Amino acid sequence: MAQKITDTELKRIRTTEPSDGGVTDTAVTGGLLKMLTSLDRRLLQELITEQRFEAGDIIFGEGDEGDALYIVWAGRVAVVKGKFSRPEDVFFRLPGEVVGDMALLENKPRWASLVAIEPSRLLRLERAGFYQLLQAQPAISLNLLALLSARLRAVHETSRVETPPEQGTLRQISSLLDENEQLVTLHRIRQETSDLIVHDLRSPLGNMYGVLNMLELVLPEDVLAANRELLDIARLAHGRMHDMVDSLLDMSRLESSELMLDYEPVCLKQVIAEVVALATFSANWRSIQFETSFADDLPLVMADAERIRRVLTNLIENAVKFTPENGRVQINTTLADQMMQVSVQDSGPGIPPADRQRIFDRFAQVQRTGKRQPRGFGLGLAFCRLTVEAHGGKIWVEAGEGGVGSRFIFTLPVNKTEANMPDHNL
Repeated sequence: MAQKITDTELKRIRTTEPSDGGVTDTAVTGGLLKMLTSLDRRLLQELITEQRFEAGDIIFGEGDEGDALYIVWAGRVAVVKGKFSRPEDVFFRLPGEVVGDMALLENKPRWASLVAIEPSRLLRLERAGFYQLLQAQPAISLNLLALLSARLRAVHETSRVETPPEQGTLRQISSLLDENEQLVTLHRIRQETSDLIVHDLRSPLGNMYGVLNMLELVLPEDVLAANRELLDIARLAHGRMHDMVDSLLDMSRLESSELMLDYEPVCLKQVIAEVVALATFSANWRSIQFETSFADDLPLVMADAERIRRVLTNLIENAVKFTPENGRVQINTTLADQMMQVSVQDSGPGIPPADRQRIFDRFAQVQRTGKRQPRGFGLGLAFCRLTVEAHGGKIWVEAGEGGVGSRFIFTLPVNKTEANMPDHNL
């Protein structure tokens, strides 16, 4: 039967402010837990035993032999350094955390006690079983884990000496490394999810396109004429979805420099006219007017026509989205310093100066002022930035004319040929 602390000692531990050095116990938790969960479940069941403790039970004491590690399954426990009635350090451990690994790895006595502060269930893995698991997973180096454990123990012991600028730095480094690993994992999961969505959407989009074509082939001419507007809406919706899927896929390839841009001479005036024609359908519903202005004798630019068309589509559709009824969208194209410059200005609520840079990041959301608050996933402008930069240009946003709305501007080089395009065809 487990030894217990007194009710007074238990209350003292529960109400003690956790010590700042808790990272020394948890830095290797993620790696150990990941290793354990990757092993054969039958083997784990043979080597791991479940133990139950009531509030106040002493699971092990300071100075005891470090013969096992514990995984908190349910409840809450406290790592206590010093006397229970007046602890020097207290660290709380929650379900999913590993406790006691340092003493086990180094074959040293426990440096602190472990106490259940509420009814808890723990999984116990003894040293012999742990070594057996390591043999079953040869990629894990016991020496590396022991070294890391020794370093972490040294950091903890240093924290008790009153010369800790270096200790604070070590703790910050450990915390930053842990945060970086989490960010890398989140980025990978996000990327895998995006890729999965892209590939899963292609099939139904292809079916939709086939059905639309089939309807135009089989419907009688009078029925077709009577429903032309509905079919046009469906085609526009399909085209927009197709562009979104392609842009998602292109973003991943642009970020990894794997996308092959298909350069050809492009007349931007013609591309802009085509995009405006398609956007006019939705703009007419809210009486939004387009105004276009082109400098005289604009040269052709060497660019990937399809992807630049998608850049313009994103910018112009965004402008329509944020422009109020009876507003206007202005599109200007000029030539300056051997760069073609295209601007798209809306008459909407505008973008706060603090957000004008991050708005081109993936999944960025900006809270605009005004009544109308359309929302998106923050992917369109990220695609625009990656595509324009891959062409050797720049993109930015500024306040609109007279401080009204927003003006998005991007540039493309005009003195490029197929022979000296930016090296993005990797």
